Amino acid sequence: MDKESLGKEYLSIADMMSGLMMVFLFIAVVFMLDVQRSKNQIEHQKNAMAEIVEVAEHSRLRLHQELLQEFISDLKRWNADILEDNTVRFNSPQVLFHQGKSMLQPQFKNILDSFFPRYLAILLHYQEDIEAIRIEGHTSSDWLNADDIATRYLNNVELSQQRALATLEYCYLLASLDENLRKWLPQVLRANGLSFAKPIFNADGSENAEQSRRVEFKVVTKAEEKLHKILQRSRMRYSL
Repeated sequence: MDKESLGKEYLSIADMMSGLMMVFLFIAVVFMLDVQRSKNQIEHQKNAMAEIVEVAEHSRLRLHQELLQEFISDLKRWNADILEDNTVRFNSPQVLFHQGKSMLQPQFKNILDSFFPRYLAILLHYQEDIEAIRIEGHTSSDWLNADDIATRYLNNVELSQQRALATLEYCYLLASLDENLRKWLPQVLRANGLSFAKPIFNADGSENAEQSRRVEFKVVTKAEEKLHKILQRSRMRYSL
């Protein structure tokens, strides 16, 4: 091969290498931009989540103060508690229902007559932030003449659901509810039977069967749904 041909071949290889370098440089720039874009998106999501959490915490504290102010004089008489997450817990199983039954006791009806309209009047001020109001039925892990856990669990699922639904029906049909409240309730009011999925424990770690048998009113806010959607978008981003 003569010098002229060899020079042309070297030029051709050099041009090809220069072209490859440009391709690699372009890929590197695109990658860097994509990384920066991802970092910006993550930062934006973090800021959005922080803002949602801050607003939700402010609303939680404000609602907690209003609930305590309204019911503080009733809680001991009702044997009820207002938890930090604003769950209202009714603790006396002998007041709520007969053992193994789902019909509301007269004393529990009297409590609901006083509690529920006042409870809703407070929540109505937060209706734009509320996703659901859940009435939850909870049981202990006991079931008469049943030793295997499957039978005890399934029987208590049915019982706790019936109790939650009976409580919802009674509350919804209260004559003292005004029309604004009654129109809002179908959008948010739910009944959930949780069996013994969330028992109450004694200090030694054993189940407190008495306290586990309870009814709770729980507020679910739209902030939780917003956070869930942000997390879903993040997972979809990283799965691509």
